[in-house]
Amino acid sequence: MSLGKFDNKNPRTYTRDTEGDQSIDKATKAKIVRAEGAQQNGFENLGLFAAAVVIGNVAKLDNSTLNTLAFGYLASRVLFNGLYIYGTTDMLSNVRSMSFLVGVGIIWTFFIKSGNVLKDQL
Repeated sequence: MSLGKFDNKNPRTYTRDTEGDQSIDKATKAKIVRAEGAQQNGFENLGLFAAAVVIGNVAKLDNSTLNTLAFGYLASRVLFNGLYIYGTTDMLSNVRSMSFLVGVGIIWTFFIKSGNVLKDQL
């Protein structure tokens, strides 16, 4: 069943089809493309985050550290997605990049803290 302009039988064509749709204003098209980019970026980073959480659990990091790092990462991703979708200025795109880097830094923190704990167990 097709819901308006969205064809649920072929959902991955929506962004491409939207670009040529003359009934949708330019700002809405741009927001749709940015939302697709934010989603793709999230999937690209999900594996690293999952690996960081797994290694944190394998290393037996304390729950407080695990939860704080995981929450920090997820908060950085919520901010990143909001800024990616709604940020249309250079300043907001720079803040978006910073939120991305914060998330990557948190992932590295997971790995470093886990490595330090595992090193001490040898």
